[in-house]
Amino acid sequence: MTSRNDQLFEQSQKCIPGGVNSPVRAFRSVGGTPRFFAKGEGSRVWDADGKVYLDYVGSWGPLILGHADPDTVRAVQETAALGLTFGAPTAKELEIAEFLTGWLPGLEKVRLVSSGTEATMSAIRLARGHTGRDLLIKFEGCYHGHADSLLIKAGSGLLTFGSPSSAGVPADTSKHTLVLDYNNIEQVNAVFAERGNEIACVIVEPVAGNMNLVKPAPGFLQCLRENCTKHGAVLILDEVMTGFRVGPKCAQGLYGIVPDLTTLGKVIGGGMPVGAFGGKAEIMDKLAPNGPVYQAGTLSGNPVAVAAGLVTLRKVTAPGFFDALGAKTRRLVEGLAAAAKAAGVVFSAQSVGGMFGIYFSAKAPTGYAEVMACDKEAFNRFYHLMLLEGVYLAPSAFEAGFVSAAHSDADIDATIAAARRCFVKLAG
Repeated sequence: MTSRNDQLFEQSQKCIPGGVNSPVRAFRSVGGTPRFFAKGEGSRVWDADGKVYLDYVGSWGPLILGHADPDTVRAVQETAALGLTFGAPTAKELEIAEFLTGWLPGLEKVRLVSSGTEATMSAIRLARGHTGRDLLIKFEGCYHGHADSLLIKAGSGLLTFGSPSSAGVPADTSKHTLVLDYNNIEQVNAVFAERGNEIACVIVEPVAGNMNLVKPAPGFLQCLRENCTKHGAVLILDEVMTGFRVGPKCAQGLYGIVPDLTTLGKVIGGGMPVGAFGGKAEIMDKLAPNGPVYQAGTLSGNPVAVAAGLVTLRKVTAPGFFDALGAKTRRLVEGLAAAAKAAGVVFSAQSVGGMFGIYFSAKAPTGYAEVMACDKEAFNRFYHLMLLEGVYLAPSAFEAGFVSAAHSDADIDATIAAARRCFVKLAG
């Protein structure tokens, strides 16, 4: 009997490219048929066949309170009843802006958008407009959305411009982007020494989450801050994923870095499409209508999305929230690592706040090359074994995982027990 997931995927491919609206959902990395979800509640999701899974994707990070958090749903319903969108200012926009600027030290002014990609592309344009320079530095393995200047892979040498990693990106675009190795302080110092007066900005995930989870090495973020300050470049911390995910003051609070600009998304929308970018007032005031840098959006500051975000932000910044979430996530990764060790499987895991990474390698990777050296086939086998056990992980060896406040101790125990059975099968 053909499953409903199979039927939906077959139908979807006839009218949606690849059958999905974002590539990783297609399961191409792990193989098999993607799950089409019909319902989410707390720590669980139900697929089109009615099978229940413990969910460690959480819509790729936003659902830090779990699925269908009652307070968030209520706020959305009440706000929607008053109107879905106005294309004009609302009091709720001001409310979330005041919350964000009052909470993060480096955020003097903020502008709302509808996605993380919008936030990062706008921040980069603003940084270039502010400095009058063109050169952008990003890091291999970090993803900042699908704007042309960000879909660039590393060049052939340290001072070589990158090349497009996607068809449709003009080669001329890539000549303004240098791609360095994440956590390589020597490279950063060398590039700034050579071309510091050309660099408009550096954009970085303070904790990388799009090549699996990679932590910043000691001194790496400080090195970026110091070089940007010395050479007049703008430091952009891309906290679309880490913002209010790894700690109450985001990654910048965790690591003691005050950026010039910050990009936010995911958690600040509570499951609705919201993004934001903000930073120093002198830079933000270069935006239209005050300044010459143009940026606009019909649905920016959408009241329904903002309502969901406000509820989420207030809950996650409550005292003790991240202490509990961090402890729960650490217990998960420690349990997974112990289960793998007992089965004799080469494996490692780590976490930051409510994010975690699992790797089929002897130690957690520190950069893109080490991530790529992990045993991808072992991950794929493990992934499908866990799926059969009713545990939904990110369908790629190159994505971080997420724990929510809705995951109970029993959920964590059940996940570790499932992994223990799967590791035994892998070893066999």
